[in-house]
Amino acid sequence: MTRTDKSIRRTIPALVLAGIVTACGGSAPEDVESETVVPVKTETAQLGTIRTVIHATGVVAPAPAADLLVVAPQAARVAEMPKAEGDRVRRGDMLVRFEIPTLTADAAKQRAEVGRADARIVNAKAAQARARDLFERGVAARKELEDADRELADALADLAGAQATLEAAETIAARAIVRATFDGIVARRTHNPGDLVEATTSDAVLRVIDPSRLEVSASVPIGDVSRVTIGSPARLAGGEPGPVLTVASRPAAVEPGTAAVPIRLTIRSSTTLPVGAPVEVEIEAEEHKGVVLVPTVAIVREGEETAVFVVAGNKAQRRTVTLGVADDHRTEVKTGVKAGETIIIDGQAGLPDGATVTTDAGKADDGGGAASPKTP
Repeated sequence: MTRTDKSIRRTIPALVLAGIVTACGGSAPEDVESETVVPVKTETAQLGTIRTVIHATGVVAPAPAADLLVVAPQAARVAEMPKAEGDRVRRGDMLVRFEIPTLTADAAKQRAEVGRADARIVNAKAAQARARDLFERGVAARKELEDADRELADALADLAGAQATLEAAETIAARAIVRATFDGIVARRTHNPGDLVEATTSDAVLRVIDPSRLEVSASVPIGDVSRVTIGSPARLAGGEPGPVLTVASRPAAVEPGTAAVPIRLTIRSSTTLPVGAPVEVEIEAEEHKGVVLVPTVAIVREGEETAVFVVAGNKAQRRTVTLGVADDHRTEVKTGVKAGETIIIDGQAGLPDGATVTTDAGKADDGGGAASPKTP
């Protein structure tokens, strides 16, 4: 055997051994292992104060004492209506005069009854005087004097009754003329002079409102009612400056067929909102002070569990948290996160626990994302 043959025989086992080592999971000294680095955005959890907001829908309406709906006292004809829709009115101005013949006739009848009662009293007094004179002269018996006294008493009672009935009739007859009870504006006019109208709110003749006394009637979900307190501030949704609102009343009943309760909000400042305009309102509710706050976008929800990702070194740690109240941008964290910890607010979706992260998309934190040699 030549020297070349011996050399070849030594080389083949070495190659076979190298192949076996490679197949068993070994790596050459020059092989490297790399780790994916996830770019994220972060903010710091802070101690602060948060006030919750209740969102509700509502409609602009006049305050209870600032809305006058003119309805006929009974079926009648409109005799006079000097104010048009949009006209300003002053307290005491005549709004509508109804023509109601039955009321006029009834008042006249009662005045006649008062006249008859007056005449009866005159006769009774004269009879009483005669009976007393005869009794004193011994001509008439005491019973005749007592009967005269009783007749006068009955006549006086009849007069009082007739006068009360006349007063009531005149009061009803006076309802034929309706006057403004406050300064305001004619919001709606549905009839004209000569029209026949019924004594129902569905056939109202005129509506007058006071635009300086408006409120919002908001429908608040039943679950949020306990968080509403009288005097709490509120505002129109949308972020733009608007009228100042204040909660004026607590609910007394649920709106039929809904899961909401009406809440009255007084408009404390001037507004150009028309009556009947639909609005979205935000009512301030309870306030929590000195609590840990994180941006709401940082919250990860998986089923019934909530979590946030905290950056520790260059690793993302998934923390299960217990949440408190929230506003439009921040959420209270009761457990799981401390003030001062760095919270991931963007990039946490689908992020595995323990992943390497960087807050700079082009550079890994502390070199954690760089490729490094790995020995076999």
